[in-house]
Amino acid sequence: MPTLQESVADLNARILQGDILGAFEDYYADDVVMIDQGMPPREGKDVNRAYEEAFVNGLTEFRGAEVKAVGIDEEAGKALVEWFFDFTHADYGSQTYDQVAVQTWKDGKIVEERFYKIA
Repeated sequence: MPTLQESVADLNARILQGDILGAFEDYYADDVVMIDQGMPPREGKDVNRAYEEAFVNGLTEFRGAEVKAVGIDEEAGKALVEWFFDFTHADYGSQTYDQVAVQTWKDGKIVEERFYKIA
């Protein structure tokens, strides 16, 4: 099994290459819980897949993304990824922001992911 650092690096690379949905299928657990700051949790892979598909399908312009920093705690199964995003979405309009994703991994899959936007 790859190390957590290797898995996070592959996940991030695939997202940057535009393989968001494929990466989701490979790296997220069936019982994953995803939580956007200030919003109720989305529980289960099916619910989160539908959310990710709606996001990807709603993109009207993608100007860029960048991984700015990564922190890994192999022993605790935790990863923190600081992202920069710049895009236009049919539902959200023009968006440019930094975000930190806090991931909890178990058996090579993300079981929880929390997102925090940085103002």
